[in-house]
Amino acid sequence: MQLSQNSGIPIYQQIADSFKTDILTGKFKQGEYLPSIRGLAKDLKISVITTMKAYEQLEEEGLVTAAQGKGYYVNAQNSEMLKEQHLRKVEEALTDAINSANIAGLSEKELTEMLKALYEFSREEER
Repeated sequence: MQLSQNSGIPIYQQIADSFKTDILTGKFKQGEYLPSIRGLAKDLKISVITTMKAYEQLEEEGLVTAAQGKGYYVNAQNSEMLKEQHLRKVEEALTDAINSANIAGLSEKELTEMLKALYEFSREEER
């Protein structure tokens, strides 16, 4: 897990986002336990409180559940909910890209061509 002190995004949010991505992509499966709060805090050299805040956020979003004395485990994920969350992430990323393109002075056509090229490139890498 890569954390950035200078990103402007709170550390707990970076942790929660990283786990959210891992859960939504299936890296963590239903019923699997996340690393212990203390263990993760030690590994990342951060406060236990920061780690706990990240886990609590994941719990509020319904991605994990706390088991007394055992830690946090991944909840079953509804496939429609997963798809919706992925769509939301795509929309956010594309909105950021549009804003950056506007700042850079790119036209809609240039942005579309760039997206198509990147999409094709990613497909080729998957093969």
